[in-house]
Amino acid sequence: MTFSLGVRILALSLASLALFAAPKPKAKSAKPKVVRETKLMLRSSSVLVLDQATGQTLVDKHSSAVVPIASLTKLMTAMVLLDAHLDPRESISITTDDKDELRHSHSRLPVGTHLLRQEALMLALVASENRAAHALGRTFPGGLTAFVAGMNRKALTLGLSGTHFEDPTGLSANNVATARDLALILNAACAYPEIRDFSTRPEASIQAGRRAIAFPNTNALVRNPRWSIGLSKTGYIEEAGRCLAMQVQMANRTVLVVLLDSWGKYSRLGDAARIKQWLEARRAGRT
Repeated sequence: MTFSLGVRILALSLASLALFAAPKPKAKSAKPKVVRETKLMLRSSSVLVLDQATGQTLVDKHSSAVVPIASLTKLMTAMVLLDAHLDPRESISITTDDKDELRHSHSRLPVGTHLLRQEALMLALVASENRAAHALGRTFPGGLTAFVAGMNRKALTLGLSGTHFEDPTGLSANNVATARDLALILNAACAYPEIRDFSTRPEASIQAGRRAIAFPNTNALVRNPRWSIGLSKTGYIEEAGRCLAMQVQMANRTVLVVLLDSWGKYSRLGDAARIKQWLEARRAGRT
C-alpha cells in the first residue's frame, strides 16, 4: 500500500515538472477584420457619384445614357443668367406667357406677380418654380430664343457631348443629358455662390401683393441636419422620372451625386441614403 502510494506521488511530480518545462504555445496573431461589401442596390436608372476633388468615379450605373433631365435643367438656366450679369434687383413680372401650356403644371406664382430677378432665380432653384424660370428666359436680352441658345453654347463650352436644351424650365422632354454630363454641370454650378446659396435654402418666400408666399425646397434632405449639402436640384416629368443632383459630404469627402429616372416618389432620396451608407461602410472597412 505504502509502495503503491509512493509510486503515484512520484508520477504526479514528474508530470508536473513536464508541464512547467514544456514551452508555451505561441499566441495566435489576430486575423484582420474582414468587412464584406454588400452590393449597392439602387432604384435610379442612371447614376453617377464622383469624388469632386479627384474626379474618381465611386458609383457608376448607365452614366452615359442620354435621358430627359426635367428641372435639373434649371442649373444651366441659373448659370447662363448669372453669366450675363443682369441687374439682380430689376423687377420682372409673371405673365400669361409664363404659364405651362405643355403639361399644365401647378404654380403658386399668380399671373401679374412682380418680383426681383434674383427672387425669380431663387424660386427656380429652391422650389423649381417653372413660371419663374420661364420668366427669366423670356426677359433675357433677345428673349427665350437667345436664352436657350446661350444654354446650348454653355453646354459646348463645358464639353457636354450628350446634352441639349430646348427650354429653361425642364418641362420639355427634349432637354436631355447624361449623368456624366450632369456631374460636369453640377461641378461648374458650384463656382456660383448664388446657386449654392439658393439651392440649399430650406425654404424661400416672396411678397405677392399683400401676402407672403412661402416655397419649401423640393429636396427634403436640405432640411435634415444629418446631411451636409453644398448644392442641390431636383427634377420630375413623366419621361424623366424622379431626378436629383447634389454636391454633398459623404464618407469624409465631397462628392457629386447624380440620380436620374428614379421610380417611386421617395426612391431618389432612398438611393441617396443608400449611397451614403455604402460609402461610409466602405470607409469604415478600410480603417
